[in-house]
Amino acid sequence: MTFTPPIAETTRPTLQGTFGMTASTHWIATAVGQSVLERGGNAFDAAVAAGFVLHVVEPHLNGPGGDLTAVFATAENPQPVVLNGQGPAPAAATIAHYRSEGLDLVPGAGGLATAVPGSVDAWMLLLSTHGTWEAADVLAPAIAYARDGHPVLARVASTITSVADLFRDHWTTSAALWMPDGRIPQPGEQVKNPAYADTLERLLAAGQHEPTRQARIEAFRREWREGFVAREAVEFLRAPHRHSSGTDHAAVISAEDFAGFQAGFEEPTTIEFRGTTIAKTGPFGQGPVLLQALRILNGFEDGDLDPSTERGAHTVLEALKLALADRDAYYGSEADPDVLKHLLSPEYAATRRDLITDRASHEFRPGEVPGVQPFRPPLETKSVDAVGVGEPTVQATGTTRGDTCHVDVVDRWGNIVSVTPSGGWLQSSPTIPALGFCLGSRLQMTWLQEGAPSSLTPGRRPRTTLTPTLLLRDGVPVSALGTPGGDQQDQWQLLYLLRTLVGGYTPQQAIDAPALHTTSMPGSFWPRTWTPGGAVVEDRMGDAVIAGLRARGHVVTVAGGWTLGRLSAVERDPATGVLQAAANPRGAQGYAAGR
Repeated sequence: MTFTPPIAETTRPTLQGTFGMTASTHWIATAVGQSVLERGGNAFDAAVAAGFVLHVVEPHLNGPGGDLTAVFATAENPQPVVLNGQGPAPAAATIAHYRSEGLDLVPGAGGLATAVPGSVDAWMLLLSTHGTWEAADVLAPAIAYARDGHPVLARVASTITSVADLFRDHWTTSAALWMPDGRIPQPGEQVKNPAYADTLERLLAAGQHEPTRQARIEAFRREWREGFVAREAVEFLRAPHRHSSGTDHAAVISAEDFAGFQAGFEEPTTIEFRGTTIAKTGPFGQGPVLLQALRILNGFEDGDLDPSTERGAHTVLEALKLALADRDAYYGSEADPDVLKHLLSPEYAATRRDLITDRASHEFRPGEVPGVQPFRPPLETKSVDAVGVGEPTVQATGTTRGDTCHVDVVDRWGNIVSVTPSGGWLQSSPTIPALGFCLGSRLQMTWLQEGAPSSLTPGRRPRTTLTPTLLLRDGVPVSALGTPGGDQQDQWQLLYLLRTLVGGYTPQQAIDAPALHTTSMPGSFWPRTWTPGGAVVEDRMGDAVIAGLRARGHVVTVAGGWTLGRLSAVERDPATGVLQAAANPRGAQGYAAGR
């Protein structure tokens, strides 16, 4: 083995079995997903059940007003498919309007940051087309936890604490839901959201007289898009309210925007790396960043790719900077397919590889694409005082204000799915009291400059960071994985893939291993700052590695030993049918289950 040997004992075992495996960012969601498998449901039934439970138990990380992206394959068809649950900008969300409101950036919180919600419609599309259960049975656990309560996470309580003044002074409907009697709930206290339970039951009732399962689900989706949810959300957010900019604005989303969006399926973007096919989203997400980084790193010797060594960590960080620069220069939902083909070509990767030296780059260095001018975003290094937050993701110290969610499921038949739900977290915008949730803030990822591939454009999806992964060998799916983490999602997944595909680590060993990431790129979330040459490194990397990175010019922030990375993964060996699963121990929240 050319990699640093993994620690002798992992925090948890890599689970093994032959029946089914579920892994997610919350133990309740994992247990619910596994219970669906135990009662005869397939991987898609289980994932959807877990996903709706995540709305309830991780409201600081995702919500029904948010979005999701998934990559999956079925037992009947091993070809990977992308599920797009990312809604577009409203028709009235123009750069001119936002500029007229005195804004230079799309705010990180408030109704002007809202894209059309895509999560619920995407979950129900997945259930309709690939699940087997009735929607009422799939949603029963989420309804029960919302109506009857569940023990609130410490991180939910700390998130509410961070925005308590905003809730009290401005978002009083959010205060009514999350701070009953003006008090922040204590960790472990039972919290309820009966309004959301009512919302789900009303949506189910829309299809109760339909003759078939699919028709009942389609009635649910139609009511979401065209019925009371859209009416309540649009009417409520029409009133001016406080945004993260510290100023008050009305949202521009309309009932027509709700009605005009439906989730759908897309072709994945893939490359081969060391005998494995990696399937990701297109450039409407940041998934190709992982593929570009792997293309660059594929030209190095194995010994240069060990993230636990100074040389390997440096090489990985530099490759990521180059891939992320291309993301900001060229990615967008309407990006030219020929541009992406060029960015993923081995020839282009070789030109990027040549830029990696023994010194850390502090520059924004997108590559050259013939006939295309790269967008160069404004690069801000200052901090911004604000009301509310943008993406509740990992701070420089490695601590979190929240994050995103993730769930992976594989069943005994060979269905496999990786889903990253996000957005619509409780601090995104004011709670809509009749619905029990708020809308998301994904438009903060767009720019208020014309001509960028990710400029704010009516009807266009923002370029998101959501980036689940599916792995295949010889055309057969073998693993689903992913992580929360905003800009860090593909960075942490890259470490996992290098350690498992090159270093020979088991899934749990790779998840437990020390992590790092770069902050030397424009942040995707408001207030969109960057740290030239920035690197965040868990202290378990060791003093020698950290000192070596600093000597090479990296601006290192040392994070706590168990702070970076939120990965989970499931696997299936096609030859034997043996299944595996692993989950992140950091934060004592994510768990895998299976047999």
